[in-house]
Amino acid sequence: MAQLVGLIVSQDESFRKHLGRMLRSGAIPVSVIDDRAGREGAPPDVIVVDTRGDESAAMSNIERLRASAPGAQIFAVANAVDPDLILQSMRAGANEFFTWPPNEETFHGAVRRTAARREAAQGARPSAMTLVFFGAKGGAGATTASVNCAVELARLSKRSTVIVDLKAGLGEVALFLGVRPRYTLLDAIDNLHRLDREFLRELVVKHKSGVEILAGSDQFDRPGAADGSAIEELFRLLARQYEYIIVDAGSLINSCTVAALYTADTIFLVTNPDVPSVRNAQRLLDRVRQLGACGERVRVLLNRAQEPYPIPPKQIEGALGHPIHHTFPSDYKTVSTALNSGVPLALAGNSDIAAQFDRFTRAILDPETEAVPPEPRGRRGLGLERIASIW
Repeated sequence: MAQLVGLIVSQDESFRKHLGRMLRSGAIPVSVIDDRAGREGAPPDVIVVDTRGDESAAMSNIERLRASAPGAQIFAVANAVDPDLILQSMRAGANEFFTWPPNEETFHGAVRRTAARREAAQGARPSAMTLVFFGAKGGAGATTASVNCAVELARLSKRSTVIVDLKAGLGEVALFLGVRPRYTLLDAIDNLHRLDREFLRELVVKHKSGVEILAGSDQFDRPGAADGSAIEELFRLLARQYEYIIVDAGSLINSCTVAALYTADTIFLVTNPDVPSVRNAQRLLDRVRQLGACGERVRVLLNRAQEPYPIPPKQIEGALGHPIHHTFPSDYKTVSTALNSGVPLALAGNSDIAAQFDRFTRAILDPETEAVPPEPRGRRGLGLERIASIW
C-alpha cells in the first residue's frame, strides 16, 4: 500500500485540523506535513487548498503548488458548488473539487485514487510497508512480536527490512537481537537534513538475519513530545530506502507513537488473555479511533494464549468489538531462552511459537495464506458480563 504525504494550505486552524483528521482516518496512510516542510523536503502527493476566502489568492496558491509539485493531486475546497470557481480551480491545476465540509466517503475515494496513481507511476518499485506493534500494557509481548516478525520478514522475503525501537530509555530491540548499537534513533531524528542512504547505513546495525536495527534512545526524556514531527519525517525517509519498516512502539500513547500510528499500514495491538490487558486493549482501540487513525488498519494479536483460557478468545473479541487476527501460544521457557541468548525464535530451533511467527509473517507477505483462528476449547473462563463490570 502506498503511504502518501499530505499538505493542507489554509489560514483557518479549524479547517487544517478537520482536513488533517480526514486525511489520516482513511484506509490509506497519509502523513500530513506543513507548508515549509513541503517546500524543503519530499513533494506532497495530496494537497488540500482552502478556497473559501480570497479566491484570487487561492487560485495563485494552486498555480504555485502545481508548478512546485507537478505529480501531486490538488483538492480544492469551497463553500458551495460554483461552476465558475470549479472552472477556475481546474484551470489553475486542481484535480478534485469539494464543498465544505467534504463528504468523507467521496474524499477518501479521491485519496484512494491518488494512491493508485502513485503506485502505477512507481511501476516495478515496491511501496514500503510500515507495521507498528503496540502493547496493551508493558510486558504484553510487543517487542517479542515486532522483533520476530522483522527477522522473519527479512529471512522470508530477502527484501530490505528495518526495525525501529521507539521506546525512550528502555528499548530492548537491540538486546533481543544480541547486538550492540553505536548509534540510536536520536542520531537519526537530530540529523534528518543529512539522512541519506550512506548516513543511515552508519546509524543502523545489521543482524545476521538481514534485518537492520535503528536502536532505541538511551535517554529517558527523548524522543519526547517535541519530537513527534521529526519521527513522522523519519518514517517518510525510511520509506524511500526500505521495503519493510517494523516499529516497536511500546505501550504508551504519546506524540511519537501517534506519529507512528498515522504512518502505519497495519497496527498490531498485542494483548494477553487477562482482565488488565483486555481492558487496556479496549481503551487503546477507542483512543486510536479518536486520534483518527483508521480502525481498518488495526489487527489484534492475542499473546500467551494457552488452554484453559482465563478469558476465552471469543469473549475477548466481544469485549473489544474487534476480531483476533492471530493467536500466539504461551511458551515462557522457549521465549525467555531466546531473549537471554539474544537469538530470535526463528533462528533458535524448532518450536510451536517459532512456527506461529513463520505462519503469521507468511500471511503478511501473502494475505491469501491467512488462516482463520481456531475455535477456543476448554473450560469456561470469565464471562463477558464479568469482564464488562470490571471497567
